[in-house]
Amino acid sequence: MTKLAIIGGTGFAQFGDLTIIKREQFTTPYGAPSADFITGELNGKEVIFLARHGNPHTIAPHKINYRANIWGLKQLGVAQIVAVAAVGGITDVMTPAHIAIPDQIIDYSHSRLHTFFDDENYPLTHIDFTYPYNQKLRATLISSAAKANINITPIGTYGCAQGPRLETAAEIKRMEQDGCDVVGMTGMPEAALAKELGMDYAAVAVVANWAAGKTGGEITMAEIERHLHVGMAKLAELLKAFMTLA
Repeated sequence: MTKLAIIGGTGFAQFGDLTIIKREQFTTPYGAPSADFITGELNGKEVIFLARHGNPHTIAPHKINYRANIWGLKQLGVAQIVAVAAVGGITDVMTPAHIAIPDQIIDYSHSRLHTFFDDENYPLTHIDFTYPYNQKLRATLISSAAKANINITPIGTYGCAQGPRLETAAEIKRMEQDGCDVVGMTGMPEAALAKELGMDYAAVAVVANWAAGKTGGEITMAEIERHLHVGMAKLAELLKAFMTLA
């Protein structure tokens, strides 16, 4: 069976439905991963869970050691990654607590260690990144949502901002003009690193709030937490269904 990993983002640092089998902690040539690698069972199938921001949630998006996280999962034999991300909604359909399965990325982040192909460990390679998310894995996630009777948007462009601050209204306007549907802070370089190591990668974007300038008011953490509580509950049901199809 293909080994699967779930990377949890903001609002999903712990996976309560997971029956834990073991925890593993080790260093990598790229430093320490964000948290322990947790092997567990969900609906009778084995999965490895990693909290992207640490547990508790303490690592800022631009400080995450993406290379150590992805390299560590590869060493554990992971071939498929489902990445959970809390995002801001830009286009009209991306309402708070809604879920999307993005099919494209625009990267606005900077100054992150974004490749394995810059040292002696891996030869220089220019990966094809036309389709940043694995299409087969995306299709399974979309089918899982239907199985769990959860309304989702099956496509969308994820704009990856630098963070940790939220965006300005002008930045969101620019992203919308560029074609972004949601905005997050962790989609890159995670997706590209997984592709560099030959791992199938897909994302589940849970909308936590309207992006800056979309409501005329300021964004509050209370608002984000309220919507994430609803969105992550739907996500948990989607993942349970996913494990029956994966």
